[in-house]
Amino acid sequence: MKNQFNRMRFLLFFSLIASGVILSSCARESSSATSWEYNNTSQGGFEKVPFVDQETGPGLIFIEGGTFTMGRAEQDVMADWNNRPTRVTVSSFYMDATEVTNFHWLEYLYWISRAYAEYPVVYQNALPDTLCWRSPLGFNEKFVDYYLRHPAYRDYPVVGVSWLQANDFCKWRTDRVNEYVLIREGILEWNTKQKNDETFNTDAYLGGQYHLSVITGEEGRKDLKAKRESDGGLHLGLADLNPDGQAYRIVRMEDGILLPRYRLPTEAEWEFAASGLIGNVVDENIDERRIYPWDGHWVREDVDQFRGGIRANFVRGRGDYMGIAGHLNDGADVTAPVESFWPNDYGLFHMAGNVSEWVMDVYRPLSSEDFDEFRPFRGNVFKTKMFNSTGVVDKQMTVEYDVHGMKEYINEFERVRYQRISGKAHNPKDKDQFSSLNDTKVSDGTVSKIESRNQVRSGYAPDAGFISHNKKKDSVELSIIRRINLTLDSAIWLKNEKYDLEAYQLINDSIYEPTSGIFAAIRTSTTSNQNEYAYEIIAMIKEGFSDYLSDTPGKVKYRNVTEEENIGRLNYRKDDYIDYVDGDIESSLHYNDPERLKGINEGTRDPNLVMYQSEHERYDLEGDTIGGSTGNKGWPSTLISDKSRVFKGGSWKDRAYWLAIGNRRYLDEDKSMSTIGFRCCMDRIGSPYGQNYGRDKQRKR
Repeated sequence: MKNQFNRMRFLLFFSLIASGVILSSCARESSSATSWEYNNTSQGGFEKVPFVDQETGPGLIFIEGGTFTMGRAEQDVMADWNNRPTRVTVSSFYMDATEVTNFHWLEYLYWISRAYAEYPVVYQNALPDTLCWRSPLGFNEKFVDYYLRHPAYRDYPVVGVSWLQANDFCKWRTDRVNEYVLIREGILEWNTKQKNDETFNTDAYLGGQYHLSVITGEEGRKDLKAKRESDGGLHLGLADLNPDGQAYRIVRMEDGILLPRYRLPTEAEWEFAASGLIGNVVDENIDERRIYPWDGHWVREDVDQFRGGIRANFVRGRGDYMGIAGHLNDGADVTAPVESFWPNDYGLFHMAGNVSEWVMDVYRPLSSEDFDEFRPFRGNVFKTKMFNSTGVVDKQMTVEYDVHGMKEYINEFERVRYQRISGKAHNPKDKDQFSSLNDTKVSDGTVSKIESRNQVRSGYAPDAGFISHNKKKDSVELSIIRRINLTLDSAIWLKNEKYDLEAYQLINDSIYEPTSGIFAAIRTSTTSNQNEYAYEIIAMIKEGFSDYLSDTPGKVKYRNVTEEENIGRLNYRKDDYIDYVDGDIESSLHYNDPERLKGINEGTRDPNLVMYQSEHERYDLEGDTIGGSTGNKGWPSTLISDKSRVFKGGSWKDRAYWLAIGNRRYLDEDKSMSTIGFRCCMDRIGSPYGQNYGRDKQRKR
């Protein structure tokens, strides 16, 4: 009996202990600052979601950051003196294991053609320049015709892509990946019918501007702040009640579900990742500062099994692009599949050879003397989201155009095609010029005020085939250009008056509308004898205008910050720091010129037109002088501008010198080449150790 009593007492004691454990495990975590409980509706509903580590996005590899010597590691054969060795630190980040491939880009084109079918200019803007393969004294038409779309090249790096196009791809990839994450988590449903401004955009979703139906338990997250009583569970349109009375909301950044943006790497990040120094570090000492993504001063394998094999795809000597038949060294006549050759110690393929790669930075020869030691970068233009009158983030509802760029292009198109004197010489507002289309004589011996970027001799047409009717200008073409000029002038006026939407809508309706737009109207109104010219010029202008697409529907609008809103700020004041300490007035020859400083302060001179101009230096689009300048020269003497972007690494067409990771070159952001591709990267949020969580604690023991 006594033993039975003791046994019952033991069981009771055990059950009490177990109940205590269960009760304590059910208790909510509370704030260490206020003692209020998290995730408790009765105590305000402030949420703390479970979070372990950042998810690795598709295609990415973790790059553990650190300090390294950035810059020249090879002889400065080109005598550029543009990459002085400097010790810097980069944070941990993620980078694509391979370059973006042709097949990735075809997926991108397919999505755009489906989502923006009503705006063919968006698709046109995204097309790579397949003509980049052509050479005056080489026959490369097979690459022009087949490289992008034939399945034989689907795993090859995409080329003919400008810096601007690469950035657009990064934005598109961000939205598609985050949309998939929300679908995978049961927040959203598959929607392959989204069009135009209804397309999923991460910023628009977070701002409550991605239009959803009533959010159900399967499509949203519980809103612990919402109540069933007076407010009905609605909070600024971000939460709704389902039939059982439970409120749900959209995913927030605080939930840790959405991934950071895909973007191009900075020059420092690219160089750090290419070096792969993690593979030769012993006790915080770097065994060897690498010239290439591998150890040594040579470009052939030194391992016995592969001794003598080429490590990358590049040109080994004059006329030697692939080796000898029967023993092809790199196995590629032009580019190679993106997973060819051995990766570096981070697992990144082709950080030397195959294609050069775009990075984010604006090019300056002396960047290494000016940039920060931590996360160095030149190219900051600080922006902020735009809000409408109700305080809600503003979303782009139509295609956005660079109307000033379109005007500049059409003026240049005229000058090249007809050797025009200037855009002002045929001002559409001048009735004497256009009362009759008799101005068909090509001017001889005149000097253009606004020179074309495609330099031609004054008084001569660039191609005799462009001049029809025995050196007379074609009246149909003049009519098309005249009407386009009238539309662009009106759009520029609207844009300057801050009527942005009206300006973009005017271009859509007057130029691109498929039934009543200028292009369509010209085709239907011309005679059969003139149709040939009408179609020819329309196709050329359409392709040229596609380069001036600024934004697409569905995205949140951004604007540059202003000095007024940054009054009292210590770290920055203005928006554009591209020219900071290298290109601004203080770093130019005019740093002590009181007249020039006075003109800038009075607003009669543009402070950006100092050293690295990206616009016409002396004349505007009308042919008038800017700031009282004199002379006939219309373009800056330097090839460097605020639109010059850095690209890194050697390509299939380069000698070994350019395989050195410290070497750098530049190209205008709207240009492309058959030797330049890109890869994306992503910020690492939180611990720099990545998924090896707690590694820092282990090291401290």
